[in-house]
Amino acid sequence: MTSLFMKTLIFIFFCFFLSNFSVSASSSASKSTNVFPKRALPTKHGYLPISPTSTSAIFYAFYEAQNSTLPLSQTPLLIWLQGGPGCSSMLGNLYELGPWRVTKSLTLQPNPGAWNRIFGLLFLDNPIGSGFSVASTTAEIPKDQNTVAKHLFAAITKFVQLDPAFKNRPIYITGESYAGKYVPAIGYYILKKNANLKVSERVNLAGVAIGDGLTDPETQVVSHALNAYYVGLINERQKNELEKAQLEAVRLVQMGNWSEATDARNKVLKMLQNMTGLATLYDYTKKAPYEDDLVEKFLNIAEVKRALGVNESFVYEICSDVVGDILHADVMKSVKYMVEYLVRTSKVLLYQGQYDLRDGVVQTEVWVKTMKWEGIVEFLNAERKIWKVNGEVAGYVQKWNSLTNVVVSGAGHLLPTDQAVNSQAMIEDWVLEKGLFNVQNEKVSKKSMFVM
Repeated sequence: MTSLFMKTLIFIFFCFFLSNFSVSASSSASKSTNVFPKRALPTKHGYLPISPTSTSAIFYAFYEAQNSTLPLSQTPLLIWLQGGPGCSSMLGNLYELGPWRVTKSLTLQPNPGAWNRIFGLLFLDNPIGSGFSVASTTAEIPKDQNTVAKHLFAAITKFVQLDPAFKNRPIYITGESYAGKYVPAIGYYILKKNANLKVSERVNLAGVAIGDGLTDPETQVVSHALNAYYVGLINERQKNELEKAQLEAVRLVQMGNWSEATDARNKVLKMLQNMTGLATLYDYTKKAPYEDDLVEKFLNIAEVKRALGVNESFVYEICSDVVGDILHADVMKSVKYMVEYLVRTSKVLLYQGQYDLRDGVVQTEVWVKTMKWEGIVEFLNAERKIWKVNGEVAGYVQKWNSLTNVVVSGAGHLLPTDQAVNSQAMIEDWVLEKGLFNVQNEKVSKKSMFVM
C-alpha cells in the first residue's frame, strides 16, 4: 500500500467519522429518498465505538421485528456477521436475509424470507475497516480472532445500551463463511467475559448459528478433492493432484507457517476452479456467479449514502482487500475448541447449502466428527430427519442435545439468497425450538430407540 493511498484512506475515514458519529443511536437524522424509501430504512443505524480511546467504530443497521409473537422485551435479537475476511454485512442485509433486497435495477423490494419477521435483526460491518465501518488506522484492524471478538463485544454492549428494552432480550450470534470463525470467537468471548461481570453487565447470549462456515481449516481443506470427485466434477488423476496440494496446506499449518498455509489453501481452491470450469465454487449448479456486486453498486449511490447518514465521499466496497490482507495469516487457524466450549454451555446450529463446494456439507461434517464433546457419538448416530417446509422437502435435520446440523436443499454458499423462505423457517424453528428442532422430539426419538 502506497504512502499516498494510506493518507487518502485515513483522511476519508476521518472525515467520514466526524460527519457520521452523531447518528450512532438513531436513524432519525437520516432522510428517505426515492431510491431508499422511508419504509426500507433500518429502525436504528449508525456507529458503535470499539474503545473509548479510539475513533474506530463498527457500522450497524438494526431492523426491529415486523410481527413479534412475544413481548418486545422478550423478542430474540439475531446478530449477523459476514465472512471474507473483510466482507460487509450489508451483503447479508441487502442480498440475503434482510427485510429488503437490491434488484438488478438498483431498487429495493421486500424479502419474503427476511429473518426479522418475528425477531430483531442486527447487521454489523465487522471487522473495522469492512463495509461502512471505520478504522482510524490500519494498525487497529484485527489480526486475530481474539481482537475481532474484543471489538464485537464492545459494539454489542454499546448497542444493548441504546434501549433499555434490549437488555433482557436473548441474543443469537449468526453468520456465514469466514464468520464460521467470527461467530464462535465472539460467542466464546462473551461466555468467558460474562463469568467475571455482574449480572446487569452481561451479554444475554442464547446461542450461535454458523452457515457454510470455515471453522477448522486444517480439517476442512483436505475434503475438497473427495467431495468434487464423488460429485463427478473431477477424475481420479485430478483428485490425486488436488490431494497433494491439500496435504501441502496441512503441512504448512502443522509447521505454523500460517501465511504460507493460507496461500496453499488458495492454491487448492484455484486448482479446483480450473479443473471444474465452474461459474463459482459457491454453488456448483449455477451458470453464473452470485450477483452480490449489486449491493456495492447500490450502496455507492449518493442518495443511499445520505439516507444512511454516510458521507457521500466514502467509497463503499463489498469486501475490503485491506482487511483481508491483514487477516491473511489468521485464515488457517482453527476455532473448533471455541465451538466445543459453546456447545456445552449454549446451543449451536450448523447449516449448509447442499451445493456449496467451498465450505459446504462435506467440509462441515469432517470437522464435526473430530469434536471433543461428550455428546459427539450420540450426535453422529442421531437420526437424520427429513425436514419439510410448506409440505415440500426443504432439507435434512440432525440433532442431539445442544448441537443441530441442517442441510438445506437447493442452496449454495449464500444460502438465504437461494432459499429465502426455508432459511427463515430454519432460523425461527431453531430459536423457538419448534418442529424437528424441538427438544421434546429428541426425547421421543431416544425413548423409541431404547424400546427397539
